[in-house]
Amino acid sequence: VQLQASGGGLVQAGDSLRLSCAFSGRTFSTFVMGWFREAPGKEREFVSTKRWLGGGEYYSNSVKGRFTISKDHAKNTLYLQMNSLKPEDTAVYYCAAGDQFGSKSSEGYAYWGQGTQVTVSS
Repeated sequence: VQLQASGGGLVQAGDSLRLSCAFSGRTFSTFVMGWFREAPGKEREFVSTKRWLGGGEYYSNSVKGRFTISKDHAKNTLYLQMNSLKPEDTAVYYCAAGDQFGSKSSEGYAYWGQGTQVTVSS
């Protein structure tokens, strides 16, 4: 499975961005995709996750109500719509894939994209 994240950029607080994660390769019935982020000097943290087949999604408390994870099966793409961005959302955002739905640990994801930088100015 290969993942390619895109859509990052420099925005002001309160703005919106949509990240995309296009993937290729074999999927499986328990395929799960998610987003993590890593800010300078901090550990990589969970943002959101979603089953590729069927329903179910989770968000971290820090983004719940502002971010929305979605998918497009026809395009093999996962999205992260980020609204009401805050300076503390500044990080490199990574998309990941695995087979452990609900996992909020990076260890639950075997496949990773290269990351896309999101910078939110105050």
